[in-house]
Amino acid sequence: MFEIVFLGTSASAPSIYRGLPGQIVLAGEHRFMIDCGEGSQRQILRSGIGFKKLNHILLTHGHLDHILGLGGLISTFAHWESIEELTIFGGRSALDRVHTLIFDVVLHYERLALQIHLTELQTGMLFESKDYTISAFPVSHRGTGNFGFVFQERARRPFLVEQAQVLGVPAGPERGRLVAGESITLADGRLITPEMVLGAVIPGTKLVHIGDVGRLEPLREIVADADALVIEATFLDDELETAGSYGHITASQAARLAAETGVKTLILTHVSRRYRESDVIAQARAIFPDTIVARDLDHYKIKRGHTVEKIDPAEVRARALTAETEAGDKESGE
Repeated sequence: MFEIVFLGTSASAPSIYRGLPGQIVLAGEHRFMIDCGEGSQRQILRSGIGFKKLNHILLTHGHLDHILGLGGLISTFAHWESIEELTIFGGRSALDRVHTLIFDVVLHYERLALQIHLTELQTGMLFESKDYTISAFPVSHRGTGNFGFVFQERARRPFLVEQAQVLGVPAGPERGRLVAGESITLADGRLITPEMVLGAVIPGTKLVHIGDVGRLEPLREIVADADALVIEATFLDDELETAGSYGHITASQAARLAAETGVKTLILTHVSRRYRESDVIAQARAIFPDTIVARDLDHYKIKRGHTVEKIDPAEVRARALTAETEAGDKESGE
């Protein structure tokens, strides 16, 4: 399961209701920020999730509406937060801009304890845990070094408890070894293999995030069968030619991609203030009914085989309060 919080959902310039691009994906114990538009740090506070563990930032590309918020965010981290290390992933051109912003502007007169690592993205895996992986893939937009990201839970095989009991497999480490893929020998000499007590493979949750993009054909295999696809919808079809000339797509193009590749839920973002939200969603749902147009501070839960679920902000705040309380108890030794 993954969760995604939309900090800003506008395109190029903010509107009254929408800030500049930024999302946070919650994956297990980790948090990954994708892009950091101007005003993102305040949106993080408004979202209720706070800054804790927010030490990985993934940049889709280096355009200013996607990176300018890094200046304020890093200044806050350096002076107010207990974050000691921050890794920013991006294409070469994006990192060059970020380097100038951080080290020539924000930290020009000082060198603080915060360690900042600028890591150039390559196609393939960029993060791995025992439960999921994150991979980067190239995207066509204006300029070079544009990327999208796949958050993929590992497939699993459920342990068949009743079958294990019938076979006489005792509860304890023996079952753990079978789950890990090892065969065991019982006390009576019988060999038990994992295939005898594990069910069919269950695919893990798949979340695909694509920022600004101009060509969709190369991405069909990547987004196939995603439980949720997050992608831009900067234009509508009445400006199809303009969209292409600026390296963007329309809402209907995004919907057609989802419909043709087995995507379960389409979440549109990067919405231009020239359009009404109702027009964007109408155009997309005419092709792909399971479409959502994200709004600032929307928080969704994405789980394999389930409809994407919107999370109540009150639940998020309660979680954050619990986490802060537990952290305080640990620091005080209670």
